[in-house]
Amino acid sequence: MSPAILFAILIAYFALLLAVAWFTGRNANNDSFFIGNKSSNWMLVAFGMVGTTLSGATFISVPGAVGADGFGYGQILIGYVFGYIAVAYILLPLYYRLGLTSIYHYLDVRLGRRSYQAGAGFFIVSRLFGATARLYLVVAVLQAIILDSLGVPFWLTTLVILGMILMYTYQGGVKTIVWTDTLQTSCMLGGLAVCVWFLLDRMDLTVAESLAQMDARGLSKIFTTSVDSPSYYLKQIVAGAFIVLTMTGMDQEMMQKTISVKTLKDSQKNLLSLTVILVIVLSAFLFLGGLLYLYAPIAGVTETGDKIFSAVVMNHLPAVVQIIFLIALISALFPSADGAITALTSSFCIDILGLKRRTDLSEAQRLRWRKAVHLGFAFLFLAIVMIFKWVDNASMINVILKLAAYTYGPLLGLFAFGILTRRSIDDRRVPYIAIAAPILCALLEANQAHILGSYRLGLELLMLNGLMVFIGLYAISRPEQAGRQAVTA
Repeated sequence: MSPAILFAILIAYFALLLAVAWFTGRNANNDSFFIGNKSSNWMLVAFGMVGTTLSGATFISVPGAVGADGFGYGQILIGYVFGYIAVAYILLPLYYRLGLTSIYHYLDVRLGRRSYQAGAGFFIVSRLFGATARLYLVVAVLQAIILDSLGVPFWLTTLVILGMILMYTYQGGVKTIVWTDTLQTSCMLGGLAVCVWFLLDRMDLTVAESLAQMDARGLSKIFTTSVDSPSYYLKQIVAGAFIVLTMTGMDQEMMQKTISVKTLKDSQKNLLSLTVILVIVLSAFLFLGGLLYLYAPIAGVTETGDKIFSAVVMNHLPAVVQIIFLIALISALFPSADGAITALTSSFCIDILGLKRRTDLSEAQRLRWRKAVHLGFAFLFLAIVMIFKWVDNASMINVILKLAAYTYGPLLGLFAFGILTRRSIDDRRVPYIAIAAPILCALLEANQAHILGSYRLGLELLMLNGLMVFIGLYAISRPEQAGRQAVTA
């Protein structure tokens, strides 16, 4: 199909997003931007969060990884279920009881201002690099299938896409994103279903027959039983639970939408519904990956990893499927980037600049600050995406999970110490401990062959990182002072 036609479809899709943004963002204020005026519908939030959780990395990388890892991602998926249950019944009650706008304000109440700023700082770093890695992946695919042939440089593609995201999030924030994410999740899941159906039809296979062929080729293997392997199933399941606990329960972007629901009960229903949908959808993505690797030899496709999905669809499937794939790909791109920029703006304005607690600023001045920060993060996204373009990596899903292990580990340690103990700390020393733990983990990983022998570290780095922070905090703690016990758990 002509790149010009595909480009026109991209513009039309964006126009639809702008229409939704205009309708939902009218008369929006800072409360609308930060937490949707606490009036979001839990069903819309749950469905829309599927798109945010999956992102372009899932859409491209999870099917692509099946060639190397089989259905091994299913081990992490099992852990996700336990993680979402923990978030729903441990963290959400705490956030609602304190009436938080930024979840990191809990650290201020429980541990102190430096702990609060350290937690917010690690979120900003983590979400900044994680979201830009996801954005880079999808922009790279769009560049390859449309814009290279039109002579558009990569940096300009990224700049235009970020400009699009700014245009529909600039005013409404969370209030708008709840609706645009719902639209985009619908398109992404529709694209997944159509691609699965066409591949089965092209190979004249039933679901059962395709699974049998995947099994014969070793593509459907789920569990790794070697204890020394980074993919050992117990490590992956436990890591999956902690990934959700941190990347959802301790992540301002994900919780910003969740706590925009009016009541705790509805918010919990939101998360549990999300869990069920994610299990089904991620299983479908793994199945799609198996189909791609079955079809690739038939079609003469040699690409693997992150490149196989677009190579099969854009070169060997009908034009209608290419259009659906493009819309689904764009729908996978926007929820992860728009929510990230909005959450980063919220966290920086509330946690670092302290806009909500400053009495010397008028509402108009707060609004100007918020819009300036929002624009600043968009330019940061552009710079970091260009860094990823320069580095380039075969599987961005692995990059994203590795980034999470180093940046969410300190958050895990901070929240765990606050919730599980009733001790107070020397708050001034917390940032040093939070920074030291990832450095120690990096040194351990770099020298693991000498220190650990044949054992290889995997996603358990996240837990190890959090444990180091917890131990460091305990070392500088003392029995809890009166007045802070009420918010420990």
